[in-house]
Amino acid sequence: MATSIFPGEKPDRLEEECAVFGVYSTTDDVARLTCFGLQALQHRGQESAGIAVGDGDTVTVTKDLGLVTQVFNESALAALRGEVAVGHCRYSTSGGMGNWTSAQPHMSAIDEVLIALAHNGTLVNTNRIRADLISKGVEFRSNTDSEVACQVIGYYTRETHHLTEGIKTAMEMIDGAYAMVLASPTALYAFRDPHGIRPLCLGKLPDDRGWVVSSETCGLDIVGAEFVRDVRPGEIIRINDTGISTLQAIEPRDPRGCIFEYVYFARPDSVIDGQSVYQARRNMGRILAREAPVEADLVLGVPDSGVPGALGYSEASGIEFTDGIVKNRYVGRTFIQPTQEMRQMGIRIKLNPLPSVIAGKRLVVIDDSIVRGNTSKKLVDMLRSAGAAEIHFRIVSPEVMWPCFYGIDTANQDQLIAANMTNEEMCEFIGCDSLEFISLDGLREAVGDAHSKTFCEACFTGEYPVALPDSITKNAFLKKS
Repeated sequence: MATSIFPGEKPDRLEEECAVFGVYSTTDDVARLTCFGLQALQHRGQESAGIAVGDGDTVTVTKDLGLVTQVFNESALAALRGEVAVGHCRYSTSGGMGNWTSAQPHMSAIDEVLIALAHNGTLVNTNRIRADLISKGVEFRSNTDSEVACQVIGYYTRETHHLTEGIKTAMEMIDGAYAMVLASPTALYAFRDPHGIRPLCLGKLPDDRGWVVSSETCGLDIVGAEFVRDVRPGEIIRINDTGISTLQAIEPRDPRGCIFEYVYFARPDSVIDGQSVYQARRNMGRILAREAPVEADLVLGVPDSGVPGALGYSEASGIEFTDGIVKNRYVGRTFIQPTQEMRQMGIRIKLNPLPSVIAGKRLVVIDDSIVRGNTSKKLVDMLRSAGAAEIHFRIVSPEVMWPCFYGIDTANQDQLIAANMTNEEMCEFIGCDSLEFISLDGLREAVGDAHSKTFCEACFTGEYPVALPDSITKNAFLKKS
């Protein structure tokens, strides 16, 4: 996923925090399949990667900072042999960035048995749970909410003498957004929060070779697994040598899948709750053309997530679509930062406009969102320098007005440009000729609200489906005048 046109600056996107993947198979190389699955899900997190494998007797983990292909090579995978694997790639979870101990999967010992947990999402009540576990003698190696989940599962598994019961007890205690996969030496577990905020799906390998769980269906596709269904909110799935079993651990609540999965987070070739992400994005563009028409010569999308919306806008408006912005696809998540002097020279590491295409043209530029506004401002400057006559910005999400506490990196409302400026002020700051956002009703229509789906829309509305403690929200919101 795009972060900033200028590496070294604070990302000007809503950054998803991670992906999870799991495999159970007695015939396949589960570590290798997990490595492929994580590569398909790399867009969800590029800070660290890890794989844990259970071989019937113990669990072994390999993890490190960097991309999946930087952490794993042939020798690393050859050392991970077993029947069950879980994997994780991380953006940054609650409580720490950029250190090895925050990388996942997290390990925990249940007497002589090891377990490994990978988590997508953010828990909101871990301070109290952590303090309680510390008082009972549990030691922590990191400050992440994911380790709290791993340790609480371990503690209550010892108490109940059954791992499924330990997971169930933990789910009854923790609040927030979570899609988790867990490996024991002999079994794979997958479970979601009762609102289903973060996605998690189940697939089956051909010829009954085994089972796969993944944050997105694109992870199933890369290993040749057939989609079976989504993991239900509040459900625990266990897979071992006796087959697959399920338990509704806690009652599902109002479904609140994150609507931003369709806007930006998910890969366009994924399907979430039966809705193609790619088609949803094209729908957003069509609806935006209806809601915010403008006279122009060309429509172009900001690569990559803005392109399907641009195609939809072009289709509905009759304005020609063009590839007017080239993306350097060999950059990815770079850890080599340009100097301040290089940034001042306007180094364009990720995106570059095509003057031969856009010079003298009135442009409709489609992007997925505006968070802080800095990247949009630089993009407009680049398009102006390339000779664009007019630039009309059209955004396929509503204004991001509220911080997210369920796994996205907007923790403070004062970071959000739409919470601090009017539309006219944003337009002037960014430097475009006009600026319009899709309506919330339009976005709901695009992702299938007509089929009675409901979503977490807190970043647009400020209505949070999971209650937030004061320790989480303190200083997070703008003070009312």
